[in-house]
Amino acid sequence: MSACCVGCFVGLGCLRWGWKRCTHTGADDSATWPSATAVDFEPVPHLCRITLAVYEEDIHHPQFPPVGGYRLNPDSVFKRVTYQQTQGHAPPYLIYVDHTRREIVTAIRGLNLKKESDYKMLLDNRLGKHMFDGGYVHHGLLNSAVWLLNADSENLRNLWLENGSCYKMVFVGHSLGAGVAALLTVLVVNHRDMLGGIGREMVRCYAIAPTRCMSLNLAVKYADVIYSVILQDDFLPRTPTPLEDIFESIFCLPCLLFMVCMRDTFIPENKKLSDPRRLYAPGRLYHIVERKFCRCGRFPPEVRTAIPVDGRFEHIVLSCNATSDHAIIWIEREAEKALQLLQENSGEAATTPPKVQRFERIQSIKKEHKDALERAVSLKIPHAVMMMDPEEEETQPLTNTTEKDYNEEELPSKHKVGVGDGPSTELPAPANWKELVERLLRHPSHGS
Repeated sequence: MSACCVGCFVGLGCLRWGWKRCTHTGADDSATWPSATAVDFEPVPHLCRITLAVYEEDIHHPQFPPVGGYRLNPDSVFKRVTYQQTQGHAPPYLIYVDHTRREIVTAIRGLNLKKESDYKMLLDNRLGKHMFDGGYVHHGLLNSAVWLLNADSENLRNLWLENGSCYKMVFVGHSLGAGVAALLTVLVVNHRDMLGGIGREMVRCYAIAPTRCMSLNLAVKYADVIYSVILQDDFLPRTPTPLEDIFESIFCLPCLLFMVCMRDTFIPENKKLSDPRRLYAPGRLYHIVERKFCRCGRFPPEVRTAIPVDGRFEHIVLSCNATSDHAIIWIEREAEKALQLLQENSGEAATTPPKVQRFERIQSIKKEHKDALERAVSLKIPHAVMMMDPEEEETQPLTNTTEKDYNEEELPSKHKVGVGDGPSTELPAPANWKELVERLLRHPSHGS
């Protein structure tokens, strides 16, 4: 009789779990988040369009015509780099100078299933062997970011100096390229002197359907400069399964996703948060929601945004759209629709918002970032620390490092920079970006 009761309880428990998993939708992940504003979300559709240009064989005659009002000017493409030129060290990318919007954009394409070099990049993931900037990152994507900066940081620097300090430096990527763009941004933000001393507030990254590429403390730390854009049920920003395992199992991806669902459901939240090597989607999250539970078809999309610490897209959604929502062409179309709705609802349209309103929004964003950092510390996220105010940081002398753990732990004694009230000594100029990163990865014992 007791064995029968135990069996009934187990069966009921499995049914309850199955019901919760099957009824969990992408919209549930951001149900408590506030709506994004039109001003904040406005860059997303046109940056999707620029990223789509990297996929095109002929940018003068695009295979995917624009759905909105933004048109890419082929004459403003400063440089376009192909697989033959990267030699497998990085995905193809282009550098685009948008004089209308005053932006210097570096756009990086996503995974190409036909290219072996992309798989090698994914497989090069010495996860947890080295600490980088007080956290952990995907090793192959970091190497790709370093290669790209070695190849074109001088061009980016010259473009910014030639066009004046009013131009923003924007990095954008899709899927695999989103991870590269995010880590590239981390390098640039910490070594802004290598790009002419550009201010932190002038650097932005938009990671579209990103891979999980950095540990939680870094994802929150850089939420003021890195923005991730995720469409509804997209599986890639949700799965902590290493990318190499996903693409080794590409022919049985539904089976793998189901196994990940089961595994993550039974892992306690505090255990996930306490794992310093667990990777996450980077920065602030913008979630485009267009489908609801027990409703057929797509609805007018809405955009929700937050800097979540716990509950940061931790569960795979069992949905037939889990892979199609990863396509950049769908993300661009839904982002364009969502922006139009945001503009109509706010009455902003194409007009410039009042300065007072913009100032208040900037202050609220800063407060939200500070609150997220404090929550990460309160939850005892490994290596989570409070960061100095970006305005205070601008008054500090530019060096090759900005954090105390860089200076006192990762760098050899002859390269240390003074911290606090003591005298500071500038680092010798490194030969290239790879040397900068090698300084930070010099002591593998930090990641053990």
